[in-house]
Amino acid sequence: MYYRLLVLFLFLAAGLTAQDDRYRITVDIDGYDAEILTLGYYLLDKQYIVDTAYRSEAGDYTFAGDSAALDPGIYLVVLSPDNNYFQFLIGEDGDQTFTLSTSMNTLNEVRAEGSKENALFYDYLSYLAERQRESAGLRALITDTTTAPALVAEAEVKLEELDEQVRAHQDKVVADHPDAFVSAIIRSNQPATPPDFAEMTDEEARRTRQWRWLQDHYFDGLDLTDRRLVRTPFLFQRIDYYINTLQVKHPDSLAAAVDRVLSRFEPQSEAFKYFTVHYTNEAATSNIVGMDALYVHMVDTYYRTGRAYWSDGEQLDKMVETADELRPLLIGKTAPDLQMVTREGKDTSLYAIDSDYTVLYFWRYDCPACKRSTPQMKEFYEKYRDQGVTIFSICTKGVEDLGNCWDYVDEQGTGDWVQVADPYQRYYRDYDIKSTPTIFLLDKDKTIVSKRIAADQLGDIIDNLRRQAASAAGK
Repeated sequence: MYYRLLVLFLFLAAGLTAQDDRYRITVDIDGYDAEILTLGYYLLDKQYIVDTAYRSEAGDYTFAGDSAALDPGIYLVVLSPDNNYFQFLIGEDGDQTFTLSTSMNTLNEVRAEGSKENALFYDYLSYLAERQRESAGLRALITDTTTAPALVAEAEVKLEELDEQVRAHQDKVVADHPDAFVSAIIRSNQPATPPDFAEMTDEEARRTRQWRWLQDHYFDGLDLTDRRLVRTPFLFQRIDYYINTLQVKHPDSLAAAVDRVLSRFEPQSEAFKYFTVHYTNEAATSNIVGMDALYVHMVDTYYRTGRAYWSDGEQLDKMVETADELRPLLIGKTAPDLQMVTREGKDTSLYAIDSDYTVLYFWRYDCPACKRSTPQMKEFYEKYRDQGVTIFSICTKGVEDLGNCWDYVDEQGTGDWVQVADPYQRYYRDYDIKSTPTIFLLDKDKTIVSKRIAADQLGDIIDNLRRQAASAAGK
């Protein structure tokens, strides 16, 4: 409610890039006498500096370049030293020679000469600021706990009326200037509001229906082929909310959501490139268990197929190699077998273990983290050993150090685990072991159900798996 009165563009400039462009933008700020003024722009969730202007003898500042025009988007004029700023638009109409005037006392009140896009933009912002001033007192009344209920109700009605006025004004701007950048901004920030579905009496089912409706209609009015939106503060926020908030935190759900978003961009566009790179990197660095599956999906779908037009050969080869290394160890895959040797020198294997759950525990006796993890593993095993759980414990030392491994087993009292080693250390390749301790949880079919988890998480994971199995059986 009242979202239209509350939308503010509040972002700080940060980061550095360099660019020389064909534009001439003169800025006059009454009361500002610093040596420099900075020009920045938005891209995804960051802001970048594109140019710096120096104070002229007349007291103004001119951003100018002669090789190419500025890319369309919302730009920031950033003041020194406190990073105060105001914004302006660069559209698609070649309107890149103009003057902006404002004052230190009223930095949000800007006048534009020579730019129809910015004149319309500042008129719109001025209208919103006026409505916000009108609504401030009403909101204060509503939040004041001493306000009489009748006055609260009256204030809410007036706020609704103001909201309707803003909505009508936005509709008029869009109708009168359908191709203007400010109209695209208005359309892009109009949220999709799910129907009430009042006919549904089951509240949980009704909310699920609204959630599904919102997923289906979230991008209504947001044209992802409009390249003006790439350099705005809201595009990334809207897309990231759709992917990381509206979706179930499961790699399959997130992969489908990313695919739906990327399919809306032009395949050779900047937006397609930037968002593909962003969500590939996010998957690669995620701490959420199983998100490596999303990384593999991104590489297979966009890089391996040649759709990532920006990637060079060396980078591409490395990403494909990494994805291929991760693939056999994704959750849901059958774990690779392990040919091992017991402390008695007998051959055994992972697949020889017959257990409802098998915990693979890769450790070293001289690993500080293992020394903290092993007591937690012991506590877990004491609780779950009679519930179909086996610990397949692998010392990752070489053959010359195995004696110390078995001494450590005796010291820790873990001889009732399946204690094994591999003189050839093939598990480093098969399980991508880069550090210890590393823990995998397998089901009775040796399917990977969780991995790279902490020892103190094992009990909760198994309890949750059993609850899910019981719920499924009950259905």
